[in-house]
Amino acid sequence: MFSLFPYGLSLSLTSLSLPLNQTLSLTQPNSNLDTQQICEGLCDAKHTHTFKERTTYSQYPSLFVLSSRYFLICVNYFFYGETLAEYFGALVQREDSLQFLVRYHRFISFTLYLAGFCMFVLSLVKKHYRLQFYMFAWTHVTLLIVVTQSHLVIQNLFEGMIWFIVPISIVICNDIMAYLFGFFFGRTPLIKLSPKKTWEGFIGGFFGTLVCGFILAYLLAQFQYFVCPVEYNSETNRFTADCEPSDIFVMQKYTFPFAVQNILTWKTVNLYPYQIHSVVLSTFASLIGPFGGFFASGFKRAFQIKDFADTIPGHGGIMDRFDCQYLMATFTHVYIASFIRGPNPSKVLQQLLVLQPEQQLSIFNAMRDRLRDRGILPPAAM
Repeated sequence: MFSLFPYGLSLSLTSLSLPLNQTLSLTQPNSNLDTQQICEGLCDAKHTHTFKERTTYSQYPSLFVLSSRYFLICVNYFFYGETLAEYFGALVQREDSLQFLVRYHRFISFTLYLAGFCMFVLSLVKKHYRLQFYMFAWTHVTLLIVVTQSHLVIQNLFEGMIWFIVPISIVICNDIMAYLFGFFFGRTPLIKLSPKKTWEGFIGGFFGTLVCGFILAYLLAQFQYFVCPVEYNSETNRFTADCEPSDIFVMQKYTFPFAVQNILTWKTVNLYPYQIHSVVLSTFASLIGPFGGFFASGFKRAFQIKDFADTIPGHGGIMDRFDCQYLMATFTHVYIASFIRGPNPSKVLQQLLVLQPEQQLSIFNAMRDRLRDRGILPPAAM
């Protein structure tokens, strides 16, 4: 299992696992000894320093080891609390204890982080400050990459299953199409980090992914289960995925430009607007997404390893399969926030329910007057 800190005192994540002997070799890159030889060959001068480091840190497990794992708990608490407050506000209002936690969530999260920060400072050991600060930085970078992007995946899921399934599927489709085109037609190397990747596979994967994403978007956009966001219904006290589909999931007629009409035999086409958005997602997955894989390849080459782990026989670890997915999930979240998401009446109502009764009445009266001024409501009786 990959220890996020080279000396084995770390926040361990299965998705970033490495063989232990390769983890230890970070301190001795030229060593060909396996783990058993490192532990037993104490007389070997090349590994004496490493052994001393590990022996020293084994004497201070209480705070130093705990702090790295504690930061993982803090970050997850922060992100899951944000999700709870944003999507389940109506449910939270029913429990007094949850109301307190949600209202002061960010302050509680920051307080917990400060406790971990103080814990780390108290765990500092003389003559090993540099190594410990290296581990501290590595923990935060890893949490930023893994936990933050995992949170964005959950955010996409709450916007509707289609925003989760399509991005994941088109990345997988791109891998398959690029492999097939590269296998049968590949001749020109694409990038030195991945010698087996070819321009033919890259270009073929692009067009194959466009078709795959376009068809998949058409199939899923027809079902409410995939397009409706998950919401809590306070009347039925249940979570539902029933809604009136938004405009991007309603079939519309599009007219081709005159230049295209002269070439084709028809002038209009019926499409779901989401299919057009799927073209953007597929383009990103095909042109930019592979760079996530190239980044992972460069990382593995830097540490002289073939795969992050051997969880999946023949494919490496979980991270080897998801190197592009995190980048795709981040883009999907940004795309939704920038071009798709609009005002949500349910969330506005949840925010109003948090207010005091006097504040709710004030907003009600103000809205009533505005609606009357605009002619939406009849004027007040004299």
